[in-house]
Amino acid sequence: MPPDTRDQLVEMAARLLDEGGVEAVTLREVGRLVGVSHNAPYKHFASKEALLATIAARELVRQRTALAEAIRRGRSAEAVLRMALRRYVAWAQEYPARFKLTFGTWSIDSEDLRLAAHEAQTMLVDIVAATQEAGALPPGDPVRLASLLRALAHGAADLASAGHLASDGKGHASPDDLVDDLLHYLRGVASRPGRPSA
Repeated sequence: MPPDTRDQLVEMAARLLDEGGVEAVTLREVGRLVGVSHNAPYKHFASKEALLATIAARELVRQRTALAEAIRRGRSAEAVLRMALRRYVAWAQEYPARFKLTFGTWSIDSEDLRLAAHEAQTMLVDIVAATQEAGALPPGDPVRLASLLRALAHGAADLASAGHLASDGKGHASPDDLVDDLLHYLRGVASRPGRPSA
């Protein structure tokens, strides 16, 4: 089934975002490139911010869908967690404008974005909790531990994008290397005899 006008508008806006950042996205230009009247985009989006929020929500849904598929295929919780963090880094590096948009400051309250963010966060926390249960992460608050893991992936991706982190240069590590390092260290803590209980 061919994409409907709304989907085409979102896809074209995402391309403009990739090419020129938030400033390059206007409802008029998106409509022109899709081949609809300059008023047509306003039938689907009340404002540019609403269109951008839809892009961000779609990105989060795509990340969550990939993780759900890995879980469905029966991969271990630890493998899914590693994949989640590496996908996070890959997404940040392949689509930096979408990544920054998604985790930027929002001036509107988008129900779709709020729901997508909640579901993505819930899935990450559930994966962390399952990895803790499997003994590959130390006990404790899974929400806080998920924040630590995501902060490492987010910061490493930002540093690499700015040229401050590379396996053959600054930091002597790629973002994926740092993800692996942190998971290795946490696994070591989890496996220590007499570890504290949750």
